[in-house]
Amino acid sequence: MFNKTGPGLSSRGVLWGLCILLLYTSPLCCFANFSQAKELVYKIKEGLPSGTLIGSMGSDLHLDLSLDPHVLFNLPQKKPSDQYVTLNSTTGQLFTSGKEIDRETLCPDSSEYNQGCVLSLDVFVLPQQYFQLVKVKILVEDVNDNRPRFPTGEIRVSVPENTQVNARFAVEQSATDPDLGFHGVQTYWLVNDFGVFTLDVEENEGGELTPFLIVTDELDRERREEYVTDIIAEDGGLPPLLGTATLRIIITDVNDNCPQFTESQVNVTLYGNTTKGEHLSRLHAFDPDQGANAVISYAYSDRVPREARALFHLDRITGVIKLAGQINTATGKYYKLTVLANGPGCVPAVATVTVHVIRVASGPPVIMPRYIAAEKDGVVKMKESEPPFSPIAFFTVSNTDQRGPGTECLLEGFGPFRLTPYKRLKNEYLLETTESLDHEQRQDYELTVVLRNPRGLAIKTFVKILVLDENDNAPVFKQSLYEVSVEENNPPNSFLTQLQATDQDSEARGEVIYTLGSDAPSVFLLERLTGVLTVSTSLDREEKQTYRFMVRAVDRGTPRRESIATVVITVLDRNDNSPRFINKDFTFFVPENFPGFGEIGVLSVTDADAGENGWVALSIVNGSDIFVIDAGRGALRARTPLDREQQGTYYLWIEAVDGGEPSLSCLTVVTVLLLDVNDNPPVVLFPQSNQSYMLVLPSTLPGTSITEVYAVDKDTGMNAVIAYSIIKRKGGEPGSFDIDPDTGNITLKRELSDRGLYSLLVKVSDHGQPEPLHSTVLVNLFVNETVSNESYIQSLLTGEAAEIQMEEKQWYVGKLTERPGREDLFPCQPLLIALSVTCLGLFCIVVTLTAYICCKKLKKWRKRQMKRLEVEMPLKMNGDVRDADRKRTEISNI
Repeated sequence: MFNKTGPGLSSRGVLWGLCILLLYTSPLCCFANFSQAKELVYKIKEGLPSGTLIGSMGSDLHLDLSLDPHVLFNLPQKKPSDQYVTLNSTTGQLFTSGKEIDRETLCPDSSEYNQGCVLSLDVFVLPQQYFQLVKVKILVEDVNDNRPRFPTGEIRVSVPENTQVNARFAVEQSATDPDLGFHGVQTYWLVNDFGVFTLDVEENEGGELTPFLIVTDELDRERREEYVTDIIAEDGGLPPLLGTATLRIIITDVNDNCPQFTESQVNVTLYGNTTKGEHLSRLHAFDPDQGANAVISYAYSDRVPREARALFHLDRITGVIKLAGQINTATGKYYKLTVLANGPGCVPAVATVTVHVIRVASGPPVIMPRYIAAEKDGVVKMKESEPPFSPIAFFTVSNTDQRGPGTECLLEGFGPFRLTPYKRLKNEYLLETTESLDHEQRQDYELTVVLRNPRGLAIKTFVKILVLDENDNAPVFKQSLYEVSVEENNPPNSFLTQLQATDQDSEARGEVIYTLGSDAPSVFLLERLTGVLTVSTSLDREEKQTYRFMVRAVDRGTPRRESIATVVITVLDRNDNSPRFINKDFTFFVPENFPGFGEIGVLSVTDADAGENGWVALSIVNGSDIFVIDAGRGALRARTPLDREQQGTYYLWIEAVDGGEPSLSCLTVVTVLLLDVNDNPPVVLFPQSNQSYMLVLPSTLPGTSITEVYAVDKDTGMNAVIAYSIIKRKGGEPGSFDIDPDTGNITLKRELSDRGLYSLLVKVSDHGQPEPLHSTVLVNLFVNETVSNESYIQSLLTGEAAEIQMEEKQWYVGKLTERPGREDLFPCQPLLIALSVTCLGLFCIVVTLTAYICCKKLKKWRKRQMKRLEVEMPLKMNGDVRDADRKRTEISNI
């Protein structure tokens, strides 16, 4: 593009000029490419900072930027919109420029939300062989960057004072927001509705929001003629932006009031030589209404005589009364004028003007006081509650002949008083206060009114003012919070404290009476005159620790004044409560063999006292060698494991002692019941030995009770219930004998055909859990008619017992169960058990082999002996019959 015409053309300008020239001189095929212009559309938000990437045309047009010659991008800079972007000529990247894109400035006519704001650009792709015209459209999206604005800073809305509730008034000067859609104005609200207004928003067909002011309560212009608040317009942005304007709601008048005189009684003093036209007084009537409703006209009543009307002129508009005639200077007279104030449609208001005509006399000046306040003998009494500028008296200089411009009237004395001319009237002076009087600061004042004429003559009038006290001071407590501490169990009617309050007022107004607040408990008493606070009964800290209530100090003035203080009474603890166990007695059930120092149970004890008085220590009165108490938790523990078989029940006396001085204590009984654990196997009492035997005749009939196995178990319950069973039989016919599982009674089941020794291995087992315990006993029954050879039977018993015991011992090894708790004592117990079982097995194998060899030899020896007995028995039959009869029923070793 050319910057200038002429010889100063730059090389870049020459290059662009040639390009444009080639464009216009190119063949038709180039124009065909030109006609195929491409369009790119980008979207951005307004207000982006400079240098923000908008889009990359090289990538979006799918151009190969590595071609030679290189592809160039050119922005002709002919449109105003081009100033908002910058173009990288080599990559085709579009960036925002230093000029901010403002949608409202760029597209001021875009008012519909669906109407976009478009920034259009034309970009050339050069050189000629790559030429393209690219139409770039940048859609500028709206952001919430504008706050609502009202057309004016103050909006006025007029509302008649007789408007009905729920009446609506449109606020036409609504706010506007250049932003679109939800970013525009969404709602309105008032900062202060004064309790009589609210705001509603309506949307018209065009989508515009109009706020409506709604009256929610009755209005009265005479009470308040306008309301000023702020109206807020809020848009829908996040966060929302606000616009503010002042809303002035003006209450317009309706004729609902009638005129009223500000003063219904007016006194005028007139001297006899007063000139015609003199201004005497001005009446003023007031109508709270406005406009024509407030127009007032003044007129004399028909009761005013014509003479008075002619002498005193009344202006019907202003209400001014002037002297219209000449007053007789030698005589005095009194006039009473009745004036009416007329308003539209109203009953006239009435005021009375009293005119005193004073006769003119000669002589020295005279000060004539006229007291407004109560006065007697020159002493004026005023209440201290009188407001500032309260009138005290008028002072009039009565001799007008001697008056001149040099006469002055002064006030001498100290105090909040002043003497001033009264409303531009000559020789009329008003004595009044300048601030409130305070009886507590000063009770009386002495003032002097001095009149001086030009000749130096001074006339003095003395005025004494007494300030009357009023009940304007409330009693004041010496302190606003009284904190009292008292020990519990105090004697009745104990002194707690004395309240003190003072009142600066005098006489009865300064006398203070003390009373309790309504929140004070009835146990507290307060002496009305002295303020002494007592408690009528004993206090108990355990019932209540702190009392907090109000007390009042009331004077005897009218109206009565009072002040309030707070009393906090803290009840201090005494050791008046002994410890108490939560139960009268305690019973704990503990399994026997309970581990040492294991927790048996917790003794819960309380003490209602506090601090050291409530600290409780537990001790065991008896049985301290077996049991111990944990001082921290009150847990009862056993020093050693307990065995129910040695002692099943323990009775302990436990004492609880508190930490008070003197200390208090209590006792309780603790019963420890040991629950049985199956830790004792049954003990066989009969037979007493595995070597004992019993002779059974072969002729014994089946069903006969032969003998009984008797065993006991030290445990209790199911742990002591015993069951009997035969687990091993040796000798004789199998199943010859049976045992009752409950009683242990052994009976004969079948006829005995074989003689010899029958050995029964009986298992005596309990029903304990988790694993029953048992014992075994060998019951030997020798079946024969007689016992002929005792030593032979003993040898048989020895061999049978050894053989059966060895077999039973092998079986018993697999059934052994360890008593609980040994694993805890021996961490290597499993290894030791394994080694022990291995050694025991080897030992049993050796013993079994040895017993087997011995049994073989014993059987051979027994056969030889039996043969000998068969030979010798007939020979000894006659001599041994009686011995045989005796031995048939003998039980050996029983």
